[in-house]
Amino acid sequence: MADAYVYDAVRTPRGRGKKDGSLHEVPAVRLGAKVLEAMRDRNGLDTAKVDDIIFGCVDPVGEAGSVIPRSAAFEARYDNAAPGMQISRFCASGLDAINLGAAKIAGGLDEIVIAGGVESMSRVGMGMSGGAWFMDPSVGLPSYFMPQGVSADLIATKYGFSRDDVDAYAVESQKRAKKAWDKGYFKKSVIPIKDQNGLTILDHDEHMRPTTDMQSLASLNPSFVMPGEMGGFDAVAVQRYPEIEGVNHVHHAGNSSGIVDGAAAVLLGSRKAGKTLDMKPRAKIRAFTNIGSEPAIMLTGPVDVTEKLLKKANMKLSDIDLFELNEAFASVVLRYMQAFDIDHDKLNVNGGAIAMGHPLGATGAMIFGTVLDELERRDLNTALVTLCIGAGMGTATIIERV
Repeated sequence: MADAYVYDAVRTPRGRGKKDGSLHEVPAVRLGAKVLEAMRDRNGLDTAKVDDIIFGCVDPVGEAGSVIPRSAAFEARYDNAAPGMQISRFCASGLDAINLGAAKIAGGLDEIVIAGGVESMSRVGMGMSGGAWFMDPSVGLPSYFMPQGVSADLIATKYGFSRDDVDAYAVESQKRAKKAWDKGYFKKSVIPIKDQNGLTILDHDEHMRPTTDMQSLASLNPSFVMPGEMGGFDAVAVQRYPEIEGVNHVHHAGNSSGIVDGAAAVLLGSRKAGKTLDMKPRAKIRAFTNIGSEPAIMLTGPVDVTEKLLKKANMKLSDIDLFELNEAFASVVLRYMQAFDIDHDKLNVNGGAIAMGHPLGATGAMIFGTVLDELERRDLNTALVTLCIGAGMGTATIIERV
């Protein structure tokens, strides 16, 4: 198998995913077009040579439907020879798009692939695409379905994380994100979004709340008490995990990932393609894999998939210089660090989705680019990128600088 190389990574800022958010008037297809334009222009890319454009999109309905990367390519004025594909593995969609593109290159099927994702959560609400998993009892009952927030609280209960633990993690995420922005760590990859007159709409991650502290978080009520207690999902959790007496609800808006709009893209290619286009690779895809995990607790997939991937790659935890794990909820990251005894100084070093937001289909590609930039800034070699996934799954990728 040939190596798949990473040549570039770009992303939009994350706009607050509400009607008053700065990117609300920018539909998903336009966000996708913006990162495609940037990828072409930054690299002098002949788009007729792009073999595929693969974007993750978790709710590909309405204006976000109809194979959105193909539509975005039209708007970005790509050559008609560049096709598009839309995929979804819930929150890992953007990373899986990268992995799929890398697999096509490694298998000799393609030479150049642009992979990433997009989500406009202020315009197409979360869950708008529906699905049997949470709507059909014949599917939900055997999988012990419960909302993700209740599952996050279940993780905190089962593995002993208190309200102070999850709040303290959230405060640190905000601090790290602010420092990263203040120091210019994201400047290499973040492109400003401008209107048709060339005026900047947004050039920073809008969801951040850098003044967050333990006192301000303490004033927030837990978000998932009602579905847990009134909706009956706490009983489902106890039925599946009878060793707990009840669910301790500790998560709220301040220690959970933010709802935002955004897009990201990664330029992948073979070594031959890089030479042909006079592009220097920044890294290569060392290994990647997926796994199904226990669907009730749901969000522990990163632990399971990391174990599988390290074995597959014949590597140890100590071989990884940096870890990037999507901050869907604070307990997800705390459990990951607990399971592997990972020092927080090696994980999510520039903050994460609690501070900056989680634009579902785009997040995997965003955090991929973030850790690549950070490897270069610190002159380190390897990173592992992973995300938890709805319905109990995990995706992970190891990249290595070249």
